Amino acid sequence: MIEISHVDKWYSPTFQVLTDCTTSVAKGEVVVVCGPSGSGKSTLIKCVNALEPFQKGDISIDGIKVNDTKTNLSKLRSRVGMVFQHFELFPHLKIIDNLCLAQEKVLGRAHDKAVTKGMALLERVGLKEHAQKFPAQLSGGQQQRVAIARALAMDPIAMLFDEPTSALDPEMISEVLDVMVDLAREGMTMMVVTHEMGFARKVANRVIFMDRGEIVEDAPKDDFFGKPRSDRAQKFLSKILSH
Repeated sequence: MIEISHVDKWYSPTFQVLTDCTTSVAKGEVVVVCGPSGSGKSTLIKCVNALEPFQKGDISIDGIKVNDTKTNLSKLRSRVGMVFQHFELFPHLKIIDNLCLAQEKVLGRAHDKAVTKGMALLERVGLKEHAQKFPAQLSGGQQQRVAIARALAMDPIAMLFDEPTSALDPEMISEVLDVMVDLAREGMTMMVVTHEMGFARKVANRVIFMDRGEIVEDAPKDDFFGKPRSDRAQKFLSKILSH
């Protein structure tokens, strides 16, 4: 579903943020990307749907090259759900309108069908009764669940998550992860940048560990947690799992 091949990215001639990154995500697979801050995790996932440009290599989604100048990126992005760290909801729109806007403008869905779809997804994430509220009236965890529902409203073939719980209070994290766990169990193709190792252990098929812009490990979940090959990953896990 997602192919990343020998991707390099520079922010400046002297600052390379991604170095020869190669991996893939099969249909229905859940891949967790982890690593220390500044390791290039978020940059890599943003390159997948061309929110960040890259200078070398190739990325394709369902056979369509992201970095081909002939590719319609708006159309491609409409098929790949993206959930950000800070929700990115439209503050001036009610929750249901946040879910309907792209359905109508991008997919050309009729308003009544968009509302029906939106309400069904709000019910799925446990927020149907909040449909007429504005984002500021919801907690951070609720807003993030709305953001997931909004992405799902576009009928995506894959979902990208960029540290979806890092801006949340601790008690709100589980409500968002529960929705993501359900998605994974339903067979959604997912690429998730996160520090939530409990989530990774529960649902990931593979774990990618990054450090200094490189993919240091790309291993099945049990192998990664059981015996990571690199010293860097071992140190990372010893710190993150010891608390």
